[in-house]
Amino acid sequence: MRRDGKLVKDVGPMYLIAPFIMTERSDSMNMIEIRAAYDPIHNYVIQKRKEGKRISHMAVVLAAYVRTVSQFKSLNRFVVRSRIYAHNDLSVGMVVLRPGEKEGTMGKIKFDLYDTVFDVNEKIDKYVEANSNAQNVNGLDKIMKAIIGVPGLMRFLTWLIRFADRHGLLPRAICDISPFHESMVFTNLASIKTNHIYHHIYNFGTCNMIMAMGNTVETPRSVGGEVTLTKEIPFGLVMDERIADGHYFAEAFAAMKKYLADPSLLETPPQDVEYDFPFPTLSSRFPTKKQIKAEKKAAKKAAKEAKKAEK
Repeated sequence: MRRDGKLVKDVGPMYLIAPFIMTERSDSMNMIEIRAAYDPIHNYVIQKRKEGKRISHMAVVLAAYVRTVSQFKSLNRFVVRSRIYAHNDLSVGMVVLRPGEKEGTMGKIKFDLYDTVFDVNEKIDKYVEANSNAQNVNGLDKIMKAIIGVPGLMRFLTWLIRFADRHGLLPRAICDISPFHESMVFTNLASIKTNHIYHHIYNFGTCNMIMAMGNTVETPRSVGGEVTLTKEIPFGLVMDERIADGHYFAEAFAAMKKYLADPSLLETPPQDVEYDFPFPTLSSRFPTKKQIKAEKKAAKKAAKEAKKAEK
């Protein structure tokens, strides 16, 4: 069993066959641009700040993504060796630029299926604070420096890591820091005043989607016979079509746009969530193995006591 996911068996025949035809993610990349109205997000952020709550535009976007995944479980699947797995967490990879450095550091934020926009904002703030300090070196930085520092070691270790990943042997510690093992990679190109792009997904690892947010654009629309300009945020998305079909992705992105059009919907946890397996790393509401064992033990003890009482 993989350390970062579990095999999904209840999938349709097409999804069982497709990974054997399209064996790599580069074979199955689909790309789409979606646009969200800027004003509802911006107005929401301004209103929250007036209420004393500092929420970023990026937090609203990622909160909308997290909520969408909570309603569309297939978005949190991945394919390795032509088999479909479910991630055992919900993580997003991001690059953080440190002061005085041109190259950023890559890390991951782990979210909960029941997270609200306030939870997401808090986790982003903690992540940025922990990784933006020039004195802080995360686990990925340490491993990269160690590999590069030994001549001839890089080729062997990268081969070994790729082999271990394909066969489900990669240690959990490596999966946790790897920039190639997460639910999605998010890049905020608007923060460096750049347009959105369609960033390729990687054959290595488990990331099935990359979302790039670019500079705002003004889109002409006809309203009442007059042409008006609507300010929008464009997103370039690249995804692995082996985890879901076009109709499924279309419904998921429509739901995400709904949350971005009214961010107040993200202020409370979802009533119900979709998931393949109740991993405790996917939500704190799901019991751990230890808790399940304790509950079974308590139920067994209660049953014995009930039998004694009957006698």
